Amino acid sequence: MRSSFSVIFFVLSAVVRTGWSIWCYRCVGSHPGCGMYDFDWRYYWSHSCPEPDDKCVKVIEEKGAQLMVTRDCLSYLEGHRRDIPADRYEGCRQAAPDPFLGHYIFPSVQEIDHKREHYSKVTFCFCDFDERCNSASSLSTNVVLMMLLSLLVTFTHL
Repeated sequence: MRSSFSVIFFVLSAVVRTGWSIWCYRCVGSHPGCGMYDFDWRYYWSHSCPEPDDKCVKVIEEKGAQLMVTRDCLSYLEGHRRDIPADRYEGCRQAAPDPFLGHYIFPSVQEIDHKREHYSKVTFCFCDFDERCNSASSLSTNVVLMMLLSLLVTFTHL
């Protein structure tokens, strides 16, 4: 009975891949300490992103001299932003144009920005390798350690 349990544990530990999630800052530039040049990490602790292949994103929206910076996980931004560029590798890219955004909307209140035309330049900066924007690491050494321990338990009880 013990040997069959050890074999099952060994097989499961060999098959299951686990890893830490990526940690990103989450804040909006209208909050104090979350601007483009005055970011203060003491105000905003990092949060764990829910997806295993997530990235940290900094969205820089510019209109003249006005800047709005948003820092968040990519999986949280994908729910409500349609202008995220398709190329999501490390680095900064311009927002993707969406010609159908607000296409059939004729609002009576002009202050509501349905077409997202308020900011003249929107830049998405992605990072998942820099230690300052995340601390993701793999647990592959722990999986190997679990496999060795299960082998040890299996062969000591035979």
